[in-house]
Amino acid sequence: MACFIPFNNRNLDISFFAFRPTVVLVGDLIDALKHFSLCTETLGCVQSSLIQSIHGNMILWYGAWLKKSCENKDALTVTLLSMLANISSMAILVEHTFFGSYAGDSRDGGLAAKFCAGDTVSIRIASLTVGNDMNDLSYACLALFKSSFLKVDGVTSGVCLKCQSKPTVACFLVWKSLQSCYSWVLGSNQRSSILPYLERFPLDLKYDIFRVVYVSGDNALNIRFFSPRQMFEQGGESKEQGQVM
Repeated sequence: MACFIPFNNRNLDISFFAFRPTVVLVGDLIDALKHFSLCTETLGCVQSSLIQSIHGNMILWYGAWLKKSCENKDALTVTLLSMLANISSMAILVEHTFFGSYAGDSRDGGLAAKFCAGDTVSIRIASLTVGNDMNDLSYACLALFKSSFLKVDGVTSGVCLKCQSKPTVACFLVWKSLQSCYSWVLGSNQRSSILPYLERFPLDLKYDIFRVVYVSGDNALNIRFFSPRQMFEQGGESKEQGQVM
């Protein structure tokens, strides 16, 4: 099974929910979020995935929605948050938002960034701290993406995403391997390559590397289900870990 982020937002809207685990056994949280993924299918979510930060303490839930099913995003978000109430003792919901794709590229000539369980992905997020010049920021990030994509050895596909509720853009890259990603991070002067495009903006920049731990359809019959009481008892016995993203 695989997930796809298309290079345009003609048919799909993209959502990300970021969680900081507060339990020692993160696998229990992942199982609970797999259950959540299955439940979102009845709301119009056509594919979903879980990606876990390799060096930090963060799990992202990715969902792709048919546009007709999420026209009222405020109402949909309220429903999703109510569905996530059962895992509040297992993780802190740090952020949630909808994105739209506006550009991308792939080595195989495809029209979407494809990723499967076990793949390595990286995400760079740029948020304006002052002003709301979203168009200029999105164009600058697109120029940076286009100038570097073919030069980066080991990246298979990438997509540029624009937040629908605040002045934030993101670049989502899929890598051949974790080693390929490390080679690029350690062997490149990212600051010198980014500054010409983004130095004029007052930005909060974040970057992290993730491993895809689940895509919708993977081992659906092997998901362990927890009642709210079980989740609470597990969460109550745990201690909070630090956040690095």
